[in-house]
Amino acid sequence: MNKKLKTPAVDFLFDAILSLNSLEECYTFFEDICTINELLSLSQRFEVAKMLREHRTYLEIAEKTGASTATISRVNRSLNYGNDGYDLVFERIAPELVKKEQD
Repeated sequence: MNKKLKTPAVDFLFDAILSLNSLEECYTFFEDICTINELLSLSQRFEVAKMLREHRTYLEIAEKTGASTATISRVNRSLNYGNDGYDLVFERIAPELVKKEQD
């Protein structure tokens, strides 16, 4: 964990996020706290991470998401050398993703 990141203000923000109970509550909160572009950038990075885990090429990812190769590279570096945060979340939501794809 990055010691510069761990502050009372960041703890307060993360506690707020952890208090959300539904997708609708997430939309309500994040629409207030983020600009549309910030939220779209975060979701783009998450989609890039998903596609990298599926072993998609940078070209495929760039075409589908509109992400730059620099963004794709940064996400790839996080997947390979980061704190495994993406892996943690993907493991937890995997059953939900499978269900959504079947519906």
